[in-house]
Amino acid sequence: MGSLGSGNAATGSFGVITGPISTSGPTEFDVVKTAELEKLLADAGLHENREEAIKREEVLGRLDQIVKIWVKNVFRAKGYNEQLVQEANAKIFTFGSYRLGVHGPGADIDTLCVGPRYVTRNDHFFGELHGMLAEIPEIQDLHPVSDAHVPVMKFKYNGISIDLLYANVAMWSIPEDLDVSQESILQNVDGQTVLSLNGCRVTDQILRLVPNIQNFRMTLRCVRFWAKCRGVYSNVMGFLGGINWALLVARICQLYPKALPSVLVSRFFRVFKKWHWPYPVMLCPLQESSLGFPIWDPRKNFKDRQHLMPIITPAYPCMNSSYNVSNSTLRIMVEEFRRGHKICKAMEKDNGSWKILFERFPFFEAYKHYLQIDISAENDEDSRKWKGWVESRLRLLTLKIERDMAGVLQCHPHPGEFTDKRRFHFCYFMGLRRNTEADNQEGELFDMRRTVEDFKGAVWKYNYRKPTMLIHVCHAKRKNLPHFVFPDGVRPPHLVKLSGGSQLPTKRRKNGTSQVNVAASKKMKLDVTGTGISIGESGSVAMCGDNDEIERNFGTRRNHETGLAGVGLDVKRHTHSHHENEGSVKFCQPSVSECTGSSVFVDQARDHGQSNEPNSNHQVSSKVLDHLQDNKLMDPVENGVATKGSLVESTTKHEAAEATGETTVMGDTPCYKFSVDGGLDELEHSIGVSLGCLAPHSTCSKSLFLWQIFQVLQQRQIISLRSHVLG
Repeated sequence: MGSLGSGNAATGSFGVITGPISTSGPTEFDVVKTAELEKLLADAGLHENREEAIKREEVLGRLDQIVKIWVKNVFRAKGYNEQLVQEANAKIFTFGSYRLGVHGPGADIDTLCVGPRYVTRNDHFFGELHGMLAEIPEIQDLHPVSDAHVPVMKFKYNGISIDLLYANVAMWSIPEDLDVSQESILQNVDGQTVLSLNGCRVTDQILRLVPNIQNFRMTLRCVRFWAKCRGVYSNVMGFLGGINWALLVARICQLYPKALPSVLVSRFFRVFKKWHWPYPVMLCPLQESSLGFPIWDPRKNFKDRQHLMPIITPAYPCMNSSYNVSNSTLRIMVEEFRRGHKICKAMEKDNGSWKILFERFPFFEAYKHYLQIDISAENDEDSRKWKGWVESRLRLLTLKIERDMAGVLQCHPHPGEFTDKRRFHFCYFMGLRRNTEADNQEGELFDMRRTVEDFKGAVWKYNYRKPTMLIHVCHAKRKNLPHFVFPDGVRPPHLVKLSGGSQLPTKRRKNGTSQVNVAASKKMKLDVTGTGISIGESGSVAMCGDNDEIERNFGTRRNHETGLAGVGLDVKRHTHSHHENEGSVKFCQPSVSECTGSSVFVDQARDHGQSNEPNSNHQVSSKVLDHLQDNKLMDPVENGVATKGSLVESTTKHEAAEATGETTVMGDTPCYKFSVDGGLDELEHSIGVSLGCLAPHSTCSKSLFLWQIFQVLQQRQIISLRSHVLG
């Protein structure tokens, strides 16, 4: 394997491509396993029927006629003589999965329209041709995307999805026998035309470079199906897309030119589980040209050295087709390669089944904590634009998490979106877990507030954004995931791993929450810091939220971890240890590792003149509770002056302590701890909304207001504050 992928992508030599590893022919066992694999793919419905295949050919033929008429109309409108008008021509080419022969039922067709130089992209393709297509009754969902990296027009023609690109080359007329793989077609064209032509040129080159097209197609169909089942098929999310998987499979076909698909699939996992990334995967040496277009070459280009999983296209100009891959997604794919190799190795010993290889990855059972990204718009047109923009930015969130968390927190983006019964609403999820291999302390907090805010800032930069285009980021625990993410809307029972390696299913309550059938189950600690949520359980996570997210995550169900934005709480399930003085509240400074940002620390007995006896505090909290339950707030202010000894009394000394964050050390006195981490005005409003009351009066002490809320939460048995002894 050293010769396959053991070099350094930044310094290695890329002019030599290794020859085949094995030229052995198939055995009887290989023939049997290939037949089993072919039957499994057929049973999975990966092949389209003959009627749909004929329909696709008819649609492509009709589309070719439309673009020919369109070009002639453009020439006639420009005032050319009738002879030039009749000679004017355009031609439709296909690429992608349809051209490779691995498309399935309902798949879209990637098409390219090649037109003459005087028929422009902006004025004629997105102008006049768009108008022609809009008038055809058989065409629906016409959606031009002129500002994309590769401009495209999307629509459905008689139910067949079409992605139509345009390339205007330096010709007066396009001949019917035009070969787009010739390098001369790139002369005197712009960058967008090069990118548009690249799909066809790469597809044709792949088919030329593989030794056996039929074996290549079946193997690629299998790998694509596997990648979708395992959740690693999505270029936009940082995994690999169709062209990436095609290039990887083509390289395996080159290394084992006489192997059958069953062997090629097995060798696929064997090779790439050991591949030394970022050494590139290439089907042919890098090609230089006098045309001067930039090519992928980390020896010359610094940015190319940052690519983690380079898979290089074989047609000039050679590019890295997998620049979206991040550390997180690369780690996930390598894990899946290892899993696939293990299964195929067992099958080689006749001790396994192809069905195991294609088992669905249980994404919503694999993690305990998730980021949920909700987006919404007002209508279908806005939703389509907003969805496309946000999806293109989601990869940035993964990169920001990797950067800000320094690799200690692992992120796993889900490759697809979800939607509930609401129209124009989509949800995306990312699984989060602590990196057990990283050098970090147990219980360390990960503050993701700035990370999420940076991501939102990048999303808000959309030039065509409307006020009704919204994005909402929140934390979701596995047990609180929305039901629509599960098949048929049914939440599966969760398995809890025990120390002995066995598993027990959880017991489902009527309210939808889980109860583990284990005597001493591990408890979850939930910390809330600033406007972000932190989950501590061998490493914690914090994230930001607005008022809507606060209400959503507030979770007033009893005996559940509860978070309030703006407050750092050390919260546990509602149980009392022997050393807790129930009803006695004192506030003290938390440790730096548990809360971040500026903090306000208050000695309740000193600031409010209240007794530390339980009865006194219960009387106070009962009054607050009564008023909150009546959707009223105590108004102890008379003529603008707070009554002495009232719950909203605020002294100059107390306000100074809030501003400086000073605190009085209280020796060995048992105390509860909290911190306030910015955004208090937003916090007070959000708590008021969540509890069904108004925001506190402007003269109310912020720390005192929080103390009132804590008392109410204890009275309602929503939370129990953990007791700490300061030494």
